[in-house]
Amino acid sequence: MAETQDAVPEDILGVLKERPAGRLKIYIGSAAGVGKTYQMLLEGRRLKAEGVDVKIGYVETHGRAETRAQIGDLEQIPLRQVSYQGREWGEMNLPEILERRPQVAIVDELAHTNIPGTEHAKRYQDVEDILKAGINVITAINIQHIESLNPYVERLTGIKVRETVPDRILGLADEIINIDLSIEDHRERLRRGKIYPSEKIESALRGFFTPENLAALREMALREVASKVEYQTEEQRLRREAGPLRRPERVMVCLDPDGTDSSIVLLRRGARIAGRLNADWFAVTVVRNDQAPHQALSRGRQEYLKLERVAKDLGAQFAILESNSVLDALVRFSEDRGITMVIFGKNPRSWWRLRLFKWLTLEFLMHTDGVDVQIVDTSARPLSEHPRG
Repeated sequence: MAETQDAVPEDILGVLKERPAGRLKIYIGSAAGVGKTYQMLLEGRRLKAEGVDVKIGYVETHGRAETRAQIGDLEQIPLRQVSYQGREWGEMNLPEILERRPQVAIVDELAHTNIPGTEHAKRYQDVEDILKAGINVITAINIQHIESLNPYVERLTGIKVRETVPDRILGLADEIINIDLSIEDHRERLRRGKIYPSEKIESALRGFFTPENLAALREMALREVASKVEYQTEEQRLRREAGPLRRPERVMVCLDPDGTDSSIVLLRRGARIAGRLNADWFAVTVVRNDQAPHQALSRGRQEYLKLERVAKDLGAQFAILESNSVLDALVRFSEDRGITMVIFGKNPRSWWRLRLFKWLTLEFLMHTDGVDVQIVDTSARPLSEHPRG
């Protein structure tokens, strides 16, 4: 009997077509010092021993002798020197990597901000180019650098992490591995000078590396990897499954065009919810016909552009709906896109907005079928940025 190929759902086909040619593997950790770079290099040496062409595009050992020793005989593509503000800086040599075309490139510090004068502002953008060229990438990131988790980390630690990676990059990963380390072992490594120099150890133990912080960050990392494994399992199931498919999950986040900060809070929450549902999601705002962005003042246009940038970084499709009826526009968009869940933001500090919010959510429920509604409180004040970042 001839073999037949299982039907691949249209949604999954779309995802596969958008994926880069190279495969992406991400080592993720709760904080600096858990051993991500060590494990990447260990894997690189194992692959090389098996005959795979592995090159180091960039590695940051932070002066740790154990990590440096793991480089072994792995070839490092020389960094290029970039002049900036009267100094020479060593940056990953993207053109050289693309020209050499190794089978696997090891690229450390995924959230790194590049020195001006290179092809891209961020290293994760370099990695996207490497993947598009058909080169496999092994990279590493700490949990606090994931964009949608950034506000939770700030609330937890009081520290604003300025270098972040969009959630969509994690969505490209074929494999995410959590490098776990017990809290006490982690703090002991810090005490022994394995993470930071001696002058920073005590302040780190009392600050970012408290047992409470490490426990919460460790849980975040475990949950992130668990959700990725769940997604991969579901994706494989769908690719094997023949016959009628269930209605795919699609999430719509409704943004307030007059509240950029609260809308960003809502976007980040939407990214987490959509991620847990393995769902496509949309960030939608409604404006009156006479106040569309192309007719708005410059400041208005900038606010829309900011929301669009954040939404796309978090993996959403962004849409501005022009209508004199917010309710009609949202209902129509929901029906057209097959939305299964809608997320509204509630800010109880404004009584008149609260009344409008109650009316809108109730009317939306009355005018739609088969759509779940979730309410998110967006009134929490963001913590001030830590001076050291």
